[in-house]
Amino acid sequence: MKLDILAFGAHPDDVELGCGGTLAKEIALGKKAGIVDLTRGELGTRGSAEIRDMESAAAAQILGVSIRENLNMRDGFFINDEEHQLAVIRMLRKYRPDIVLCNAIDDRHIDHGRASKLVSDACFLSGLMKIETEYIGEKQQQWRPKVVYHYIQWKNIQPDFVVDVSGYNHKKVEAILAYGSQFYDPNSNEPETPIATKNFLESLNYRSQDLGRLIGTDFGEGFTAERHLAVNSLADLL
Repeated sequence: MKLDILAFGAHPDDVELGCGGTLAKEIALGKKAGIVDLTRGELGTRGSAEIRDMESAAAAQILGVSIRENLNMRDGFFINDEEHQLAVIRMLRKYRPDIVLCNAIDDRHIDHGRASKLVSDACFLSGLMKIETEYIGEKQQQWRPKVVYHYIQWKNIQPDFVVDVSGYNHKKVEAILAYGSQFYDPNSNEPETPIATKNFLESLNYRSQDLGRLIGTDFGEGFTAERHLAVNSLADLL
């Protein structure tokens, strides 16, 4: 299956939190998008890997993505080496996306920055003919995405551009709330974590609203780019 957009996350829920509104919007506009989670989030304080599996499947259905896969890397301990790069390369060559979205370049959770670099490096290496990979016994052809963008997570990183997600923020929030084990629930007996507070849940809206304010819309999602953004003319910036 050829995808237009492939979003990677170190953990299930990273993609929903970072770019759920953008995915929902692009899918509504007719684009084919998918999600690849690197780990099952098994080190998460609340819930379990099995619960996260069910939650991520529900969130994928809410967003309307065409595929969602999990590479079963070790939560907290995956590294940016050949083995892990090849695992990502196989996904890139399988789905051949034009656009890749991935974790923040720097963040509170050490997996986020590591995943960001791993996916970015794999996107380059995936375009090299002499790196050979197979999927289900068949040789894969090289493929390099046209662009790699990084969504924003815990830290307030200055975005290089903001996507207007007005009309789709509610879909993003719905997908996030599919992870009932992870976020604020006044009836939960699970330990409190930084993302399981009422403040964090409310912050999702006010960050989106603030980014939207900066571009003159109701809601926005910010991204950083690995290279300068090109436009054909100034009219593209209107």
